[in-house]
Amino acid sequence: MGSSSGNTLKSLSNRCLLRLSSDTHSLFHGKNFNEASLTTQRRGVYSFSSPNKLASCKGSHPLRSFSTSSSSSKVGFLGWYLAKLESNPILTKSVTTSLIFAAADFTSQMITSASSYDSIRTLRMAGYGLLLLGPSQHLWFNLLSKALPKRDMLTTFKKMFLGQAVFGPLVTTVFFSYNAALQGENAEEIAARLKRDLLPTLISGAMFWPTCDFVTYKFVPVHLQPLMNSSCSYIWTIYLTYMASLNKVSIE
Repeated sequence: MGSSSGNTLKSLSNRCLLRLSSDTHSLFHGKNFNEASLTTQRRGVYSFSSPNKLASCKGSHPLRSFSTSSSSSKVGFLGWYLAKLESNPILTKSVTTSLIFAAADFTSQMITSASSYDSIRTLRMAGYGLLLLGPSQHLWFNLLSKALPKRDMLTTFKKMFLGQAVFGPLVTTVFFSYNAALQGENAEEIAARLKRDLLPTLISGAMFWPTCDFVTYKFVPVHLQPLMNSSCSYIWTIYLTYMASLNKVSIE
């Protein structure tokens, strides 16, 4: 009896295996599709009815969700910022420049100032970035990209020269004048400050900016060039805000 039952069970197993092989073959070769699909669906139901496999699927879902969520968060912030650059380029660049100038002035005061922190000074620097430098950077880089659209070495060096000869002296003069005027200096005192501080600042800038300008003009897309320039400005502005904080020139 036991031998007969064993043979019957073995026979049924062989038949099931043959049927399963036939169904799989039919599924991949397009024959008897309905029957093969039904067999596949039954196997799928069985696999999900297995407690171990169901637990495995449940366990893996939160990890996948967490990874997707984390990735979306990073891409989301970058995507949001790039979208703002696209929809409100001047405002976005101005706010970015303002924050960088405020951070640079804060750092400068922590390094060089022996007295207490001057929040008004930081507000002046933030205002300069927001109202003057941010918009002017947007206009300057867009103007250069239209006048000199190529990115070859010769064009890059032309842009660097124009930055050092035109844009740099202009914005530095405006910076010193703006800062001095807000501190109550009159026109004669502002002129004396420019005479004392402008040339040394430009000479220092000629040693700092060419490398930053080369990378900016050669490799960075136009809409991100003000951001790159402002990022380089973080280090430069630490020095610049120190120069702007020097005592006014005494006029006899």
